[in-house]
Amino acid sequence: MKKFLLLFLGIVSLSISCSKDDDIGVSGPGGDSVSVQDFMWKAMNIWYFWQADVADLADDRFTTNEEYSAFLVSEADPADFFDNKLRYTEDRFSFYSDNYKTLTDNLSGISRSNGLEFGLFLYGDNDTDIFGYVRYIVANSDASTKDISRGELFTGVDGQSLNESNYRDLLFGENATYTLNMADISDGIITPNDKSVELTKQDGLVENPVFIVKSFDINGQKIGYLMYNGFTNEFDEVLNDAFGQLKTDGVTDLVLDLRYNPGGSVNSSRLLSSMVFSTNTNNVYIRQRWNDKLQEVFSDEDLTDYFADRTGAGTEINTLNLNKVYVLTTGSSASASELVINALNPYIEVIKIGTTTRGKNEFSLTMVDDPNRDGAPFIYTPSRESKINPDNSWAIQPLVGRNENSVGFFDYTEGFAPDIELKEDLENLGVLGDASEPLLARAIESITGISGKRDFTVKTPVELFTSSKMFLPMKDNMVLDKPLHLNLDLK
Repeated sequence: MKKFLLLFLGIVSLSISCSKDDDIGVSGPGGDSVSVQDFMWKAMNIWYFWQADVADLADDRFTTNEEYSAFLVSEADPADFFDNKLRYTEDRFSFYSDNYKTLTDNLSGISRSNGLEFGLFLYGDNDTDIFGYVRYIVANSDASTKDISRGELFTGVDGQSLNESNYRDLLFGENATYTLNMADISDGIITPNDKSVELTKQDGLVENPVFIVKSFDINGQKIGYLMYNGFTNEFDEVLNDAFGQLKTDGVTDLVLDLRYNPGGSVNSSRLLSSMVFSTNTNNVYIRQRWNDKLQEVFSDEDLTDYFADRTGAGTEINTLNLNKVYVLTTGSSASASELVINALNPYIEVIKIGTTTRGKNEFSLTMVDDPNRDGAPFIYTPSRESKINPDNSWAIQPLVGRNENSVGFFDYTEGFAPDIELKEDLENLGVLGDASEPLLARAIESITGISGKRDFTVKTPVELFTSSKMFLPMKDNMVLDKPLHLNLDLK
């Protein structure tokens, strides 16, 4: 019988009662294993934020092992099982991977990539044709050695015009090498040209998310600019060094460019916010809200995160102690990027320039099939890798909670609207980090109060369909990467 999550109030532990026969019946017709489905259900029953809203995840859903086994074999494909049986209808962001190693590498900024980061558009008479535009090039990648740069457009791959039916296979398929067929744009008209660029994906490409760090002296005002493209905790020291540089430069105003940052580590967002605002560890950064069962078990101390005065490596944080920050945003600014905006809002003025953010306010955990399931079951950590079931390489990345700021606000599923709206212009994307790049120029104008010298009219606004980052295993996920002081024992 499945009787999960029996709470013993007053004790910070959670006992999960299972009979010794709980793992019987995990084979489908013909002997096909459904151990992946078994792992998915058990993990989601414990941790999923909407566990109480999914009837098939109810603690009393099954009265016998036979009934449970029949449920597991109802979907032969684990992906279909996750999507059709376990996912809540309003959940936009939980996902899975058939290779946990690929997923966890991506958490560290490691991926199979040619280093070209781009956005995709629908166009044509029926909005089924697709073209791409180059956002930026990752350093030390194959693309960084080729004749291709920000602002260039492409309409085809290997001589085939891109459309809704083929773009996934052509751009994100197993082909290690492909050739982009480039195009020009003028007055909103896209015209293929004769240029082509061959690109090759590299295994294990590491992207440093601290992309640009600069200071400007404009009429005596010291303005800092930081373009940060992913909350990757392996680069927290690099991020802190960047703020050290800005601090040494005497920066009094900061433009934080998160326009292409889809999120990542919650803790890295806390460190970044501390570098912007304060290292006062008495100030609440965020509070977590889990599903009702887990919320009762965690203490208030466990649920609350504070601003930090040191990095995870023990380095003193370089903080600018600002009372105002300018954040550049687009629809690609998501999860941990939005968390920074929300967490800073009660303390300082956050001026958003660009377009509305993605609207992702939930955090997730990486779950793998750990047969021992000691401590906090199913949660992936590198130290537990040897315990992962060698016959099950699947991982799931379910949403397990929401973050509230210090005044309890969390409802930004529609995204944060800009205070100063300015869409990127396909015909004038500019050079990232240059004072004349439109979004940065608009921020500088707001900081200095010197206006009227620039026309910010947009000829061909960016209306994004999707982007290259959305096809990485981590996509726009916000990952809770703090120790959980909770003992979950299977009895």
